[in-house]
Parts: sequence; structure tokens; C-alpha cells
Amino acid sequence: MQYLNLGHSPLSVSSIGMGCVTFGREIDKQTSLQIMDHAFEHGITLFDTAEAYAQGASEAVVGEWLNSRSRREQIVLGTKVGGTLTRERIVSATEASLKRLQTDRIDLLQTHAWDSSTPLDETLEALTTLVNQGKVRYAGCSNYDASQLAAALTSSGQSQLTRLTSVQPPYNLVQRDIEADLLPLCSRENIGVISYSPLAAGFLTGKYRPGQPVSRGTRFDVIPGHQPIYFTEHGYQVLERLDESAHTTGLSHIQLALSWVFSQPNISSVLIGARNTLHVDQAIDALASSTVSHE
Repeated sequence: MQYLNLGHSPLSVSSIGMGCVTFGREIDKQTSLQIMDHAFEHGITLFDTAEAYAQGASEAVVGEWLNSRSRREQIVLGTKVGGTLTRERIVSATEASLKRLQTDRIDLLQTHAWDSSTPLDETLEALTTLVNQGKVRYAGCSNYDASQLAAALTSSGQSQLTRLTSVQPPYNLVQRDIEADLLPLCSRENIGVISYSPLAAGFLTGKYRPGQPVSRGTRFDVIPGHQPIYFTEHGYQVLERLDESAHTTGLSHIQLALSWVFSQPNISSVLIGARNTLHVDQAIDALASSTVSHE
């Protein structure tokens, strides 16, 4: 496992991050605790959740794990606030997250998505207040495009507000939009990149094929909004190339897709989701073979 400072902050994050989206939603508490134990034992120290994940259940499970294992000082804890990003909303949501997480501070508080209805300065001022109070160490954003991140950086500079430390975009063999503008911006501005969905919500495992029904309980069944992103001509073309590479190399679709993301430059940490400890092991094995190239 490798560890890098997240952007311009001193937060040291593991190259694999534990994405906690499945906790309390697709898997039960006991399985979630086992996965977090296993991840930590194998060097994963970034744990990322959100108030929106299972309506707070994910944060509650993470909080129980932190408290029962006494590991708060040993991990980087990230969560997200979504919806309308007014001052009142951000402050109240953060207080609720702190209670569920059973902690007095969040290492990385991220806005979950861009909010065009709230003045950007109001959002940044709220984040700045929380940082000044010590309830949040650093602020970041999720699902911002390059223009939105640039606007936030400009606004924070002009108004002397908290500067965003990181951005969290989807990044995989199908979704590579960030290579054009967002990654170059982050490189120039020293912004950390925590990418997610390296397996394209499971699409790159190869179990989804044109014309076949989606199995109940899978990610594309739980969140059908993923389907228009990946069930496309481009998506299936990428999958065909992955089929060919798997046949040629003898490696699995999962190992190929994961190792490709791990080998990409300018990524601070790659978040993985898991329903069992074997999914964590798959990611660790792929990291070890991340020199494999799949252009």
C-alpha cells in the first residue's frame, strides 16, 4: 500500500480508499464491520462515507466501528453533505454526521454535488466556519466538473475562504472525461483526486451484456440511474476490448479494470466498494499488478 498527501493538505491517504456506500444498504452491519476490519488490517486508512448513503446508516456503521475499535486517530475520515448547500444546511448536516460517526471532527468534509441554487460564497463560508471551529479539518467536493472546481478555487482565493483540498469524480475505463480538463486543473492547482467507481458500478466485471435483464440486488438494480451511463454503445465497446484483453492475458475483468485505474497518474486514492472481504482482496491484488496497461 502506498500513501500520498491529499493535494495541498498534510492528510496522508492510502492508495486504496474504503468506499462505504454499501454499508447499511446492500450489506448488513456485521458484514460491514468485518470489511472495515479487513481493509484496515491490509493498510487501507481512508474511509469515505456520506449522509446520503442509506439515509445515514452508513455513517452510523462507520461510527460504531471507529468507536468499538478505537481507530479514530489511525484513519482519514471523509464524509459528504448533499442537497441544497446553504450555510444552515451544511452546518446542521455536519452536526448530524458528527453524531452518527461518533467523533468530534471530520478529516475531509465534501460537498456531494454542485448546487447551482446557492451562492458559492455562502457554501464556502459555511465550510470555513466549520474548519475554524475544528469540526472539519479540510474541505473537498464530489462530482464537480473542471469549471465548477475552478469557480470554487477562484472564489475561495478572492474571499479568503477555505480552499478545497480534493475532488471526488468517477473514473474508469468507460468514464474518462476527467482526463481532458479536471485532472490537468488538479495537477496545476495541487488538488487531490479521490476517484470512485473503478469497476463502473460493476459493469466492467463483464456480468452485464446487451439485451440481458439486470439481476435483482445488483448495483444497477438498486440504482437504475447507472444504466444510461454504462449501458451504451461506447460502454459495450469498452467491454468488448476488456473481453479481448482478459482472453489474451488470462487475467480477470476485475483485475484488469482495477489495475488500469491504479496505474493512472495524478490519482491520490481510488475508492473501492465491497460486499465482502474478497472484494477488498481483489483490489489489493490489482494494486500489486497495476503496471499492466490497458489502453
